[in-house]
Amino acid sequence: MARFATGSGPSQRQLRVSEQVRHAVSQVLQRGDVRDDKLENAVIAISEVRMSPDLKIATCFVSPVGATDSEGVITALNKHAKFIRGRAGTYLKSMKYMPEFRFRIDTSFDNYAKIDALLRKPEVTRDLDDDHDDDDGGDPNPGDVPGHGDN
Repeated sequence: MARFATGSGPSQRQLRVSEQVRHAVSQVLQRGDVRDDKLENAVIAISEVRMSPDLKIATCFVSPVGATDSEGVITALNKHAKFIRGRAGTYLKSMKYMPEFRFRIDTSFDNYAKIDALLRKPEVTRDLDDDHDDDDGGDPNPGDVPGHGDN
């Protein structure tokens, strides 16, 4: 049996550690310990952290809110990754090894916006409304079902 299951997604340990790392990095950024002009005026939301199977690399997906230059914010975070790693160590004392931090732009919100825009198109809305017109009024048991209706 393989030690790490391939293709089965992250383990419970990876998920637990990634959430701890997310909170630690958020604390460091929230305190304002990192001094950089690109980071001063941006609110940085860390939406997800993915840990490598050996827990030595943490990829942080961030969304810079209020920043005009998102790539510049990511570059600044990656430039200060070792400093953030050192400061996050105070929050992650239970870890055997402190992971290396990598910062990436989170595009999931853009994907959600695209899906929402597609669902709001008139053609899709019309099709969704047509599906509800064929319905029988929300009856979960349509037709002659024993014990249902006027029996």
